Amino acid sequence: MTDRTEMADEFLRAAGWADARRQAIPGDASDRSYLRLTGKDRGAILMDAPPGQGDDPADFVRIAQYLTQNDLSAPQIMAQDLDRGFLLLEDFGDAVFARILQDDPASEPHLYALATDVLIRLARAPLPADVPDLTAQDWAQAAALVVSDYAVPLGVPMKTAPLTAALDAALRSHADGPRLFIHRDFHAENLILLPDRTGLRQVGILDFQLGQAGQAGYDLVSVLQDARRDVAPQTEAQMVTRYASALGLDPSGFAAAYAALGAQRALRILGIFARQARVLGKPRYLPMMPRVWDHLQRNLAHPALGALQAACAPLPPPDAGTLQRLVAR
Repeated sequence: MTDRTEMADEFLRAAGWADARRQAIPGDASDRSYLRLTGKDRGAILMDAPPGQGDDPADFVRIAQYLTQNDLSAPQIMAQDLDRGFLLLEDFGDAVFARILQDDPASEPHLYALATDVLIRLARAPLPADVPDLTAQDWAQAAALVVSDYAVPLGVPMKTAPLTAALDAALRSHADGPRLFIHRDFHAENLILLPDRTGLRQVGILDFQLGQAGQAGYDLVSVLQDARRDVAPQTEAQMVTRYASALGLDPSGFAAAYAALGAQRALRILGIFARQARVLGKPRYLPMMPRVWDHLQRNLAHPALGALQAACAPLPPPDAGTLQRLVAR
């Protein structure tokens, strides 16, 4: 039995859940893990977020309160041990947007309209206190992983500075306006339909602990240019229009911002997925990389991003041969 298991047992005993059945829930690229707990007529989720691994459960608690205060659905915190990194959370169930969309593709416009309206609500809400505000330069540096963990291991003689400088300039010029709260990982696997609730509380929101002050449109790109699933082009276009119109944004200017943020996100994800496979031995993200590459190319095609497109030109496409070489290295 590991130390974390023993600590989890102690936490659950203190919370009154020692006898609950436990079922592991697949995690994500983080160091967090989850257990679904079931007992007689009740259920909950145990989040295990080991201290010092980058995700502070105190942030989850704080942002959950913020979302709830804005009449949105975050899991209720049923018990907590922040020092050891354990939270006992309300179980939102299995009606994950991604699963619903797989079984019922016709539900896409409705679900994405709900997701977009959640982002509109957050764009209009005051920022929570003490959230970090990453600058355009910070965002550009975050995308440098595509060079260090993707291009260079493949033998591409590429330098980081030209790409990050071009990305920094694109973000400053087109996507560096007033800050609003951004989730940072807003996509169809972190949203759960709660049909017994009303309004936007029908959308259960997960994995928001890295939320921060950011740029309008970042989370919209995240949900509409999803690494895990294809979104119909007409749905993407409709939701971009819905968001910009609701917030009174200039359509042309927002299109450039959306493209710049989308390029940043795609570049960073390519680097993260490459690192997951090459360094951490987690190749399950590799099949998603061609989709992310397509997102990158669509964003770079925007006329405002010519300099960034040129800086990205040495990057090799993640075709089958490229991905095999990446894993081999």
